[in-house]
Amino acid sequence: MSANSAFNDEKGGSSSVGEPEYGHDPASGGIFSSDYKRHDDLKEMLDSNKDSLKLEAMKRIVAMIARGKNTSDLFPAVVKNVACKNIEVKKLVYVYLVRYAEEQQDLALLSISTFQRGLKDPNQLIRASALRVLSSIRVTIIVPIMMLAIKEAASDMSPYVRKTAAHAIPKLYSLDPEQKDQLIEVIEKLLADKTTLVAGSVVMAFEEVCPERIDLIHKNYRKLCNLLIDVEEWGQVVIINMLTRYARTQFLNPNMNESLLEEGSDKTFYGSDEDEDEEEEEEKDKKAEAPAMAKRKPYVMDPDHRLLLRNTKPLLQSRNAAVVMAVAQLYFHLAPKAEVGVIAKALVRLLRSHSEVQYVVLQNVATMSIKRRGMFEPYLKSFYIRSTDPTQIKVLKLEVLTNLANETNISTILREFQTYIKSMDKDFVAATIQAIGRCATNIGEVRDTCLNGLVQLLSNRDELVVAESVVVIKKLLQMQPEKHSDIIKHMAKLTDNIQVPMARASILWLIGEYCEHVPKIAPDVLRKMAKSFTNEEDIVKLQIINLAAKLYLTNSKQTKLLTQYVLNLAKYDQNYDIRDRARFIRQLIVPTEKSGALSKYAKKLFLALKPAPVLESPFKDRDHFQLGSLSHLLNAKAGGYQELPDWPEAAPDPSVRNVEVKDSVFTLLERVTTLTSVPEWTKCSSREKRKEKKVEKPFYSDSEGESGPTESADSGNFRGLCREQSSEEEERKHERKSKQRKSESESESDEEEESESESSQSESEDSESEAEVKKKKKAAESKPPSKPVKKDNKKEKKEMSLLDLDDFEPAPSPQATPVNTFLSNSLATDLEGLSLSDAVLSPATISPSSALKSYEMLHRITGEGLSVEYCFSRQPFSPDANMVAVQMQFTNNATSDTKNLHMEDVKLQSGMRVKEFPEIELLPAGEMVTAVMGIDFCDSTQAANFQLCTHTRKFFVSIQPPVGELMRPVFLTENEFKKEQGQLMGMNEITEKITLDAKCRNEHSIVQRVTTAANLSRVPCGSDKECRFAGRTVTSSSLVLVTVATKEEGAAKLTINCEKMVIGTMLVKDILLALTQ
Repeated sequence: MSANSAFNDEKGGSSSVGEPEYGHDPASGGIFSSDYKRHDDLKEMLDSNKDSLKLEAMKRIVAMIARGKNTSDLFPAVVKNVACKNIEVKKLVYVYLVRYAEEQQDLALLSISTFQRGLKDPNQLIRASALRVLSSIRVTIIVPIMMLAIKEAASDMSPYVRKTAAHAIPKLYSLDPEQKDQLIEVIEKLLADKTTLVAGSVVMAFEEVCPERIDLIHKNYRKLCNLLIDVEEWGQVVIINMLTRYARTQFLNPNMNESLLEEGSDKTFYGSDEDEDEEEEEEKDKKAEAPAMAKRKPYVMDPDHRLLLRNTKPLLQSRNAAVVMAVAQLYFHLAPKAEVGVIAKALVRLLRSHSEVQYVVLQNVATMSIKRRGMFEPYLKSFYIRSTDPTQIKVLKLEVLTNLANETNISTILREFQTYIKSMDKDFVAATIQAIGRCATNIGEVRDTCLNGLVQLLSNRDELVVAESVVVIKKLLQMQPEKHSDIIKHMAKLTDNIQVPMARASILWLIGEYCEHVPKIAPDVLRKMAKSFTNEEDIVKLQIINLAAKLYLTNSKQTKLLTQYVLNLAKYDQNYDIRDRARFIRQLIVPTEKSGALSKYAKKLFLALKPAPVLESPFKDRDHFQLGSLSHLLNAKAGGYQELPDWPEAAPDPSVRNVEVKDSVFTLLERVTTLTSVPEWTKCSSREKRKEKKVEKPFYSDSEGESGPTESADSGNFRGLCREQSSEEEERKHERKSKQRKSESESESDEEEESESESSQSESEDSESEAEVKKKKKAAESKPPSKPVKKDNKKEKKEMSLLDLDDFEPAPSPQATPVNTFLSNSLATDLEGLSLSDAVLSPATISPSSALKSYEMLHRITGEGLSVEYCFSRQPFSPDANMVAVQMQFTNNATSDTKNLHMEDVKLQSGMRVKEFPEIELLPAGEMVTAVMGIDFCDSTQAANFQLCTHTRKFFVSIQPPVGELMRPVFLTENEFKKEQGQLMGMNEITEKITLDAKCRNEHSIVQRVTTAANLSRVPCGSDKECRFAGRTVTSSSLVLVTVATKEEGAAKLTINCEKMVIGTMLVKDILLALTQ
């Protein structure tokens, strides 16, 4: 048969459901044949000289594998084609070999030289496939070949091949654990990779091979945090779980102050100074003088800790449930209590997913809701049970509802429970009754209500409902038995009807325990039970014996004979537990000569007061497992689970995460001293290279250690490094101060960034730039008042000789290329506040007299001599009243003129508009010019991105407004203010209690700080204790009202009423920072 006819037969056969056509005569047993005929045709096609037939055969074979068919007998025919020159055929051959190389190891070994040649193939897919097949051959004899292949692939130019090398590492480790040391070297090399494609795979290899080697993560920590947002989804899950454990070993517990406060005594709180850093000790001495301030002082966390929290937060919006769950567990285990709430909304969103996802999420929510009840209370209705939910989902939702129950919502929850009891799902009904019991135990106010409701259920027709109610009532009655003797009598009557063993046993235990409350009924119940003793279940028999013993000790006249009768029956019972119990009790309650000393204490033993049972959640102790793990789901340690480390008592050295760049810096300094007229920054080729780099990597710097505002002082402050040659002591002092300043700015930036959880933009970029703005502002405030811009630039030139590189006269030099290469690689890390990413903002004051903040749009190094600063002038923009006026100052620091300054390629979020500034035709060297543009931000803090163009270059820049600049002041009288405020209550009102900064406790300081933070006007007020401000948003004219009411000892209350809740929330953060810092 020809190949074509075989192909037609196959196509015809594949359309039907069954496969009898392969053996055309069903009676011949073709249905049970091994498809020999079809495979024979495929072998012919694979042996053909035509690539098209080979390709068709391979497609069909791979399709058979995808359908679960066994094609292992084709291995010899397929493996011959591994050397085929056709790329498509070769790819499919490798797909087949990866599947069967482990099963057909001997045949695969014969082709190992071909696989090795494949490792040198120019096509990256072939190289990766060859390595994948090689690592799938599980034979120890080729371990050295595999190791060599992995090492070569780890240095491959293609990130896809490097990713495959990372996948091969765990395979080789499982085959030969003795190779661990060499594999760790490869992992260390791959961890330094800057590609998002490799990051997730190498961290997975790290977790499999050497999870204990956290020293490998130190240098790559910041890079992994910054890359995280762009890594593929499953890589994100692995990295987040690894970083969770890493952070638990490297950072202090952010809730340590809260836990100390919760313990109660001030002595304990102030005695904790031993565990704190020196800087925190000084702060706590001040706190001792003002306890109210101590409680409100925010925890200043390590900047790297903040970096991790900030960069994982946007992933809560991921479409992948595993990523959201990973971020949720990270926040639960690492974040301060005040910030954990952001995960609640994301987890509730996952409850709309498939039941399997719901089950895992609810398991974790049940654990979280025990410790962080307030986090899920706003979403109570999301946990209401639907009739279509599977039983296991219903039970978990019940668990969460019970955990969330408190005095305010218990009536709503109990109404829900009443509906659930009518369900046809008996297991669910039983769980509901248990949940009612737990609510009654935890909330004393509703105990009687729940008890009466459960007693009413005793008349239910369903025996299971009655039985479960009895068990729960028994536990509740133990709390106040004397008040409920009527209920005990009512339950005693149920012994004739209830047949469920656990319920019968519970009733008998209640009657025996509280027999003095029902002295007439108890002996009669024992009489009835003695009649049916032999037919009862073992658990009931044991309680009958207990009841007999207790009645004998309290009412022996009536029950002596009955007790002896029951003990005689039990003496010959089939169950040895019951026989042993009967002998033990007989010796204890019926004194004889042989009885020991214990018989004297029989009454105390049997009738001792027993503590009421504590009805606890089954999820109470699960949080010692890492949330989201299989071990947490099973509540048992699974294979491969790594324990979540405890927080360290003292913070480990944070400098281990600093990336070493000193050698390269000194090389640069040597070059700077020899440069007199080398124009590195003005050469055309170097410009093009820098431009290419900016286009390719607009966010991540070439220097893997850079991480925005969290970069350490010794890699971020170039001036400190310059001084190092003259005085190392000064450098150390400067480093400590800089670190302290940056850690403070990080905590501030996070508070601002909290309000932007709904933003669709990447929050890591935004908050990093904001943090830099604040950091620079602090540095500027701590220095003496600066001179005007030009003089300040000259002063800067004296301090930083490196910044003068672009001012040299152009002249060709062979040294230009190596210097430029170095500068592009590490300058961004070495110069504080500078970045090759044009979008990063950094502040500088335009003039000391002006209260307006100035932001840097384009640094003069990035702009090759052109620097641009901008500020929000707070003046009406005459062409369009709905636009914010932005004043820009262009300075030409270069030696040549700049021409045709204009805007292009404006990229805006929907609804935003821009009025461009007029084109500046000529900006002479050394001159400065001002221009005004208008931007309608549409009442949002989203950045306006555009290109700033000259006659030779284009620069990507952006303008991002603080929320306070999105409004304009309006004048209101006191009565108008109160009237408008009364209409903006409820959800439109946000109130915060604050402790004012020591320098901000008079009216003038408060007004100055509030009006600096937001463009608002003062409203007249009759009270000395209140300051009022009013404004409207520029675009929608929504009213914004701010009230600061001061109290004694610096305490104050900040109230913001705003029609737009998002604006109000963000404004609270800004004004809070202004008044407390």
